[in-house]
Amino acid sequence: MTLPTPRPAAPHVVWHWATPQAEAVLASRDLGTILRFHRAVHRLNQTELGETLGYDKTYVSALELGKRSLDDVGSRRRVAASLGLPPHALGMTDVADTDHRAMVQFGESTVRLAEIARQTGHASEAMAELWPLAARLEARVEDGHSARDVVRLLAHARLGLGIALGNVPPEERLATAARWTAWSLEAARHLGDDPALISGVLRMHGNEIRKARVRGAAVERLRQAAAIAPTIDDRAAGALGDRELFDRVMREADGLLDRSVHTSLFNPYSLHEIRLRGLLATGRAQTAIRLVEEQPAPDQWPEPAPAE
Repeated sequence: MTLPTPRPAAPHVVWHWATPQAEAVLASRDLGTILRFHRAVHRLNQTELGETLGYDKTYVSALELGKRSLDDVGSRRRVAASLGLPPHALGMTDVADTDHRAMVQFGESTVRLAEIARQTGHASEAMAELWPLAARLEARVEDGHSARDVVRLLAHARLGLGIALGNVPPEERLATAARWTAWSLEAARHLGDDPALISGVLRMHGNEIRKARVRGAAVERLRQAAAIAPTIDDRAAGALGDRELFDRVMREADGLLDRSVHTSLFNPYSLHEIRLRGLLATGRAQTAIRLVEEQPAPDQWPEPAPAE
């Protein structure tokens, strides 16, 4: 019998694997349960799932009912890849994980590339890279491999995934985004002696819970970040409507602007725009109006991004 050629996994699959509902499904390590969950969230029938996996409807049904199993490693790896899952989710050791140094280097590169993807408007692609990495690292930590470089990488992967989730509609994903950044904070605090990392994660977590409209907790996270290291997010502080916090952050940003190399994101022009929005958000419209005419000179504007 000629099997149909497997088709690529749906681009939105990673979002569903990152949900709380998926945790219990994946924890079961039961292939039938995983296949049924995948079909349910994507509204696929068994024939359509078979087209993705390269099996016919009858075989998919047998797998879901536990009447057939995938005993060979090659088939399980292929199914995991088709569903957008890391190999360990179906009970296999990822070859890349056996070499600790290679695994960490691969993970660090993945985090950097995912951040670039997110910043250039490709948050879905960032999620597609970060969730499998986070899942692999979590499995490694659960197995007792909690070296500092692994935990640090896990903190960055969780944080990047949470931020990416917060940049992709629909709005109900915001709660899950906040959840992942909270898990990043848990990993960062486990290290204990890296204030810059903890402050950065607090700042990003505060921003995500602000977007989820948990304002009181967001203010508290931003205050904690400011107390640990002066790298608090001025845009988040302004959006929260906290005048005192916003003013303090802007003073810190002004000081950093005088001492730092300007970039396309951090420069007099962008800081001026942030200040205007923050003044409006904190009830000082007249002050904002007066500052409109104080826009930085054209030679202080950011350079335009290069054409793709």
